[in-house]
Amino acid sequence: MTQFEWPEPPKQSAFPVAKAGIPFIFAASFLTAVFALLGIDVLAIPAAFITLFICFFFRDPDRAVPNLEGALVSPADGKVVAVESLPSSRFMAGPCTKVSIFMSVFNVHVNRVPCAGTVREVTYFPGKFFVASLDKASADNERNAVTLETEGGKLVCMVQIAGLIARRIVCAVQQGHELARGQRMGLICFGSRVDLYLPEDAAIGVAVGDRVKAGTSVIGELR
Repeated sequence: MTQFEWPEPPKQSAFPVAKAGIPFIFAASFLTAVFALLGIDVLAIPAAFITLFICFFFRDPDRAVPNLEGALVSPADGKVVAVESLPSSRFMAGPCTKVSIFMSVFNVHVNRVPCAGTVREVTYFPGKFFVASLDKASADNERNAVTLETEGGKLVCMVQIAGLIARRIVCAVQQGHELARGQRMGLICFGSRVDLYLPEDAAIGVAVGDRVKAGTSVIGELR
């Protein structure tokens, strides 16, 4: 039977939201209140729905993480749009495997650490804002790469990629940080993608079209 653990203390809230979303929620709530007080229902009602959607978008549920040796958990909620072997990449030297996960605006957008390790490098790349489900988004879009080194010396690189609507990537970790599997490490606002670069010998347990959840879905294993 699979055992689970909490990588972080659960939040004391019935509906936890990510800190990065608080300014958006406050702004939308303020506008809604102004329109309502002025009696402009034609604006107040849509603004109220927008406020509720923003709260929904920035939801940040606690996640219990499978306690399985060598397991890789999904770094994002969404749909697997690519699983491919690469002879090389700018994020990992030599052959590697890339797993890409697309997050629609309806998915939880908080990103989580796929495996325990030490942050060796955090690199930001400016870029464009193509639809994140397209393959060219991996190379052309704005992105932020976090490279982890496991206790066994394996390197894993997680790349946060902005999408068509997204204009902000939040990364809460820095070089030298020790991270636990399933721990929160950032988010991407309003539709985006995460690419995960793994060692060539990693066992992959997902396929294109699979739906995964950050921190809880096991997507592979480090050997």
